[in-house]
Amino acid sequence: MDYKALSYEHTAAAVIKNLEKRNMTGYYCATKEEACRKVLSLMPEGSSVTWGGTETMAQIGVFDAVKEKNYELIDRAAAKTPEESRALYGRMVCADYFLTSSNAITLDGELVNIDGNSNRVACIAHGPSHVILVAGMNKLAANLDSAIDRVKTFACPPNAVRVGASTPCAKTGVCADCLSPDCICCQTLITRKSRHNGRIIVILVGEELGF
Repeated sequence: MDYKALSYEHTAAAVIKNLEKRNMTGYYCATKEEACRKVLSLMPEGSSVTWGGTETMAQIGVFDAVKEKNYELIDRAAAKTPEESRALYGRMVCADYFLTSSNAITLDGELVNIDGNSNRVACIAHGPSHVILVAGMNKLAANLDSAIDRVKTFACPPNAVRVGASTPCAKTGVCADCLSPDCICCQTLITRKSRHNGRIIVILVGEELGF
């Protein structure tokens, strides 16, 4: 018997109940392949789909999968100039589905996300009709304090390396609570409740994914 997998399943069930108390919908998938299929099943073909910076969605194969389906893709990487980027962001905010992950999720069902440019946290908070977040069970934290600590300890340093930021944590691997020009910790979003029924969907995956 895989005791770790069984434990993940039980923990996810408890977190999903707490998400529901906060007017968010939760699902549990044992594998990343199952999670990819679940994401696609939630988005009718023909919908407009966009995403924020997320290693998790790339790891489960969603980006490749949506390109093979009949979706209207709004890819922020397609912008070549600041003007195009701003116009594209206007379309992203009005998308049917916004795909991302969460930097941390508390056992009580709160989502914790920290951003630099903050387009991702902005779209989680408001704009797109639906937000689908996929998170590995490694993203769970006991409470808000430990969730924020998890983000700064395990998520921000590798993310700084990923985006090529010249921050202390990118060089040392340790958060310096910096105010660097390249700081990627400019905005902290705590989603404790969704006001809109069915808008935020969280898919927990029984694997370690993302940062």
